Amino acid sequence: MKPVLLALMFLSEEHRAQMAQSFELVYAPDAAQAAAAIAEHGARITVVLTIGATGLSAAQIDALPALTLICALGAGFENIAVAHAKARGVVVATGAGTNDDCVADHSWGLLIAAQRRILPLDKATRAGIWRTALPLPPNVSHKRLGIIGLGTIGKKIAQRALGFEIEVGYHNRSARTDVPYRYFGDVKALAEWSDFLVVATPGGAGTKHLVNADVLNALGARGVVVNIARGSVIDTAALAAALREGRIAAAGLDVYESEPAPPAELLDLDNVVLTPHVAGWSPEAVQASVDRFLENARRHLAGEAPVSPL
Repeated sequence: MKPVLLALMFLSEEHRAQMAQSFELVYAPDAAQAAAAIAEHGARITVVLTIGATGLSAAQIDALPALTLICALGAGFENIAVAHAKARGVVVATGAGTNDDCVADHSWGLLIAAQRRILPLDKATRAGIWRTALPLPPNVSHKRLGIIGLGTIGKKIAQRALGFEIEVGYHNRSARTDVPYRYFGDVKALAEWSDFLVVATPGGAGTKHLVNADVLNALGARGVVVNIARGSVIDTAALAAALREGRIAAAGLDVYESEPAPPAELLDLDNVVLTPHVAGWSPEAVQASVDRFLENARRHLAGEAPVSPL
């Protein structure tokens, strides 16, 4: 008899079929379906697959008496009740490392599009407006890049900056000894130094509105902010005001506080580039994340440690 897997996020038919080879799959990609699935199958579920934004609460864990493994499909796990799970003897693992390159690539796409005004230029071109009637979009190269959160993804973003001959600084809870970049112990000080500010830090209560009005003012009128981490890290109202008032130049956001609904405060602004939380999504990255989950689960069910446990 196959173990029972509860999957709490969108999965393609192909990936559901792949998982069904090893599991009896209970697919519940929204909150209502999750509640119904737990009510019906909770006693039999041994593995839960979720994402950081959806998580798995303490109450949900307690409703799953046979649960032994929780996996996050990506690297984020901010809404998984990790301490509660571990107290119950439940192993928690993530897909850390499976989509890092994709996220880093996307962050640069957002940054270049925002700095070079790609979307307004595209719109103007389609309207028949020639370059001599348009403001000059500024360079990307030879600037200063500040990264909030120099984890694996942050380091890959920094690595890509070198090709643009960009100076890199970063903020972490503590300085790293394995990188040559300049460390800032304070986010506002990093923003004051930076031309571009990229958010790559985990979400959760500890980083909520870490980028606020003071930080945006420090970034300055020529500054560009990019967020490929979690929407909660940037104060959306403060960002909208800074963009409207010209206190920063532009923004590129793959995540926002209102998701999955788009950020209403920003929709009429042409100095914002928006994508629907797809920075970590590519055929290669999603397949790698699914494969990592299956390997984490295989090892756990065989009595071994997962590849990427918490």
